[in-house]
Amino acid sequence: QSKITRKIKETNGKFFSVTFTKKDGTLRKMTARLGVSKGVKGVGHSYVPSDKGLITVYALDVLNFRMVTLDNVKSIKFKSVLTTF
Repeated sequence: QSKITRKIKETNGKFFSVTFTKKDGTLRKMTARLGVSKGVKGVGHSYVPSDKGLITVYALDVLNFRMVTLDNVKSIKFKSVLTTF
């Protein structure tokens, strides 16, 4: 998990693609980024996402925040470099 988290944080708010298995077992490819503050109300989560193996990203296809389960990440593509896990 820490290797995946480090890779995602290295994007520094730039766009990246992540491929992972959703809870229902389907494969999802998402273009996302970190550091988006648009639409944030300041309420926050009632839990710490990293404690549950999650990371919050801004998904471009739905223009909203989504959680990615770090254990289910298959690959991350950033600056044309594909890293598989």
